[in-house]
Amino acid sequence: MGLYPEIGPYDHGMLDVGDGNRVHWETCGNPHGKPAVMLHGGPGSGCTPGYRRYCDPAAYRIVLLDQRGCGRSTPHASAYDTDMSVNTTAHLIADLELLRRHLGIERWLVWGASWGSVLALRYAQTHPSAVSELVLTGVATGSNPEVTLLTHGLGKIFPEAFERFLAELPEQDRDGNLAAAYDRLLESPDPAVRERAARAWTDWETATIPAPPRSVPRYEDPVFRMAFARTVTHYFGNDHFLGEGNDEGVVLRDAHLLQGIPGTLVQGSLDFGNLLGTPWRLHHAWPGSELVTVSQAGHDAGTPAMADALVTATDHYARR
Repeated sequence: MGLYPEIGPYDHGMLDVGDGNRVHWETCGNPHGKPAVMLHGGPGSGCTPGYRRYCDPAAYRIVLLDQRGCGRSTPHASAYDTDMSVNTTAHLIADLELLRRHLGIERWLVWGASWGSVLALRYAQTHPSAVSELVLTGVATGSNPEVTLLTHGLGKIFPEAFERFLAELPEQDRDGNLAAAYDRLLESPDPAVRERAARAWTDWETATIPAPPRSVPRYEDPVFRMAFARTVTHYFGNDHFLGEGNDEGVVLRDAHLLQGIPGTLVQGSLDFGNLLGTPWRLHHAWPGSELVTVSQAGHDAGTPAMADALVTATDHYARR
């Protein structure tokens, strides 16, 4: 089956969402089709043309957006004077609602990858009447134990890379919340400190894929690298702005609010998120969800078997 062929947008724009932010959006596929919005990961990765290919362009009106501070949205998080205090989960959810109304959409399928799955889940929990279905991959819920796993926990699996990751931090910060410690470095007034921190954070992300350090092309772009590292650590270091109770998992706690929304979770069997049982726990707490485990696959939604499962899900929902 595979991904649908490459297509371009038929419309695009910059939406003023307040706080000095303008969010870039585009629409692809069938202008009269079933609406679907694609939520990228990171936080801070931005949308790429590949996100257009997970839904049948003859059946779907496909909406892509770059979340605050990344991609083509402005101001960009790579700029030191960009105010990150107005980049939170609540702000992104409000942006989605503003965009939905701007585009005249009543309900849409929400597709999310990695951080995008966290945002999709919380959006559906707070605006259930706006969501027809959910398709999620690289499933995460943004809980504090997940952040601890992605830093301290994976340090036991990748000890050499972890030693380099810790070395950039002051000694007193190496046992605590590592994302918060990196967030502080990335807010330093010293540009050299910020650049070293961004490089160290993206080297760690690359090592845990796993792949040789600095092998991911997007991390070689200093603008992308800075915006990505700054945004990820801003969210990871602040409980994903999900509020009190995130040590237990706010999204999992509120999974019952998803009742009545059909959903498909597509998860690679080798995705590190499985070490905490997050997709399994979410599936069993969410009535009406389906968990599809893809053998020998990891966190990447674009690998052939993962893409097949995701396209199968959107094809299924196109017929609803």
